[in-house]
Order: sequence, then structure tokens, then C-alpha cells
Amino acid sequence: MSDIPPIVLSFAATDPSCGAGMQADILTIASMGCHPLSVVTGITVQDTSGVDDVQPVDPDWVADQARAVLEDMPVAAFKIGMLGSLENIAVIAEIISDYPDIPLVFDPVLASGRGDELANEDMLDAMRELLLPQTTILTPNSMEARRLIVDEDNEKDDPELAECAKRILRLGCEYVLITGTHEHTPKVVNNLYGERGLVRSDSWPRLPGIYHGSGCTLAAAIAALLANGLSMEDAVHEAQEYTWEALKYGFRPGMGQHIPDRLFWARDEDDVEDESTTRH
Repeated sequence: MSDIPPIVLSFAATDPSCGAGMQADILTIASMGCHPLSVVTGITVQDTSGVDDVQPVDPDWVADQARAVLEDMPVAAFKIGMLGSLENIAVIAEIISDYPDIPLVFDPVLASGRGDELANEDMLDAMRELLLPQTTILTPNSMEARRLIVDEDNEKDDPELAECAKRILRLGCEYVLITGTHEHTPKVVNNLYGERGLVRSDSWPRLPGIYHGSGCTLAAAIAALLANGLSMEDAVHEAQEYTWEALKYGFRPGMGQHIPDRLFWARDEDDVEDESTTRH
């Protein structure tokens, strides 16, 4: 048995609140028993309320970061979050094309939880053309799924989520997991689609509060579980379970959104239960 844990490489922007972005990926990947590698795509000014500014990292620096670790260590999965710029999308697409057998989990971060715009139309076009054909599983929320698809006249419309999934899959990714956190339903319903249609549907009790970094947590957990050798269906289900528990025990350290407690399992169960009842 190897004494090296599975290694997951994350492309993402930093978040000084450690609620989302690269820091969320590192916490989640490590929590799932993997070793995280980090390639920083941007530096953000943000807190638990929203994103105030983004400074994309130069694409040559993105490439150099990635090549340095990829030539040094064996990576078992890729995870992509916020990309920062059109140029970064192009360079990351070129890098991952050299590793077609490594699963790629892509969380298309298009806006912050507050609604701050993080990807323009040119970047969306580049994601569709360069990244989705290489993506093993895409993990958009319902708003992101609707924004990613276009109709035959290249104009956005408002189809049902199953239709969104069908159109996204036609762009080349193998699976799409559309999360229902933004839908007005009693429970959160997350649907996994593949080339033959709906693969599995999971529903979770809708928790109170608004969370910062839930999408990052889910996508990073899927990447870590795939790196650990789980099938896609099992990885998706276990990642949802982990994410829901992290949200259940989430906390509100600032004046904005709650942050998932990604290390809930490492603390005394009674303490976690007591604290979660006071945090909400």
C-alpha cells in the first residue's frame, strides 16, 4: 500500500475569508484524505458578504505554477474553480489537455453569492469551447446552468434544468450535477445527468441561512473522492453528504454569510451539536 495520499490539484482564486475559493478547496481536499496542490488563478478582495475586487494572476504564472507541481508529483484529479481571466482559461485548457486520463471536476464560478459578476461573456464562450469538452463532471447551481447554455441562435433562454443538462452535455462534458440551492423548493434537489439522461437524484433538507463556499466544497469533495477511486455515482453522493454535514455545522464568523465547517468530523460530536444550534 502506498504511503502517499491521493493528490488533487486545484486551480482557483484566493479568498482571504477562507470561506470559498482556494482555501475552501484545500480544507475540503485535505478533509477527504487527499493531499491538495494549489495553482492560484487570481487574488480577491472579499469577505463573507461578497467580492469587492479580483486581480487575475498572469497566465504565464498560472502555467508555471501548474507545470512545476505536475512535473514533480502524480496528480489523481483536477478541480477548477474561479479562473480570473480569458487568458487563464486558455492556458489551463492547454495544460489539462496533456492529462486526458485524469478526471476533471469543474465548478463554473460565474458570480459570488451576493451576485458579484466574476465571468464575462467572452469567458463563458471560452469555457464552453475549451474547458467543457475536457470536463469529467461540471457542478453548476441552477443559475449557472441556465447561464451556460445557449439556444441555436446563440441567445440565452430559460429552459427546465433537465434541458439545461442536455445542452451542457452536448458541449462535451461527461456528467453534469445541477444543484438546487437556488430553486424555490422545500428541499434542495441535486440531479446528476450523463449521456443517457438522469443518473441519480438526491434531496437534502433545506438549511437556514446563506452559505459562502458551498459550491467549492461540493466540487472539491467530488474531486477528492474520485482521486480516492470511487465511481462517479458514489463520489457524487458521498460528496453531497459531506457538504450537507459541513453546512449543517456551519458558522457565521463575520457579518455576512455562513461558512461550512469542513472539519466538523474532527471535533467532539456533542460540542459540534451544541455550537450548531446557536450559530443559526
